[in-house]
Amino acid sequence: MDDAFAAPGGTDWSRVPVALAWYRRLVTAAGCLAVGAVGSLLLFLWRGPWPAVVWAALVLVAAVVLWLLAGRFQRSWGYVEGPAELYLTYGVLVRQLVVVPYGRMQVVDVTTDLLEQALGIATVRVRTAASTADTRVVGLPLADAVQMRDRLAARSETFSTGL
Repeated sequence: MDDAFAAPGGTDWSRVPVALAWYRRLVTAAGCLAVGAVGSLLLFLWRGPWPAVVWAALVLVAAVVLWLLAGRFQRSWGYVEGPAELYLTYGVLVRQLVVVPYGRMQVVDVTTDLLEQALGIATVRVRTAASTADTRVVGLPLADAVQMRDRLAARSETFSTGL
């Protein structure tokens, strides 16, 4: 199984920093806090204290599981800029290996939301002619993301297939 998701010949996966795990943990914690608080309040008002407590406990269990999975998610991300393609691997429950030929890249951009900015990370998004082939490299330090965008954009021009 690991051979199917191995880095291309003679290379190693470049991994994203642990800041991605913290990003996912903070987003998950905020979402669980909101769902837990609103759900508990509504259950308390409609059904009484016990259903509200059960709901809060279930949301807490979900938050803990998602907190732990955030680290595995971060460790699953890897990328290699090969000679003719960009290789990406990621996934915890469903593993994926994506190969994007440089000649098929149409747009390469860098995005970062407020929390990502606070953590100093960004996402490099690669868009291709086929909408299902769009992909992204998440959790890169901002300076690395900008450099990657520039490299991929230059390579896409070099390998352009005339689309």
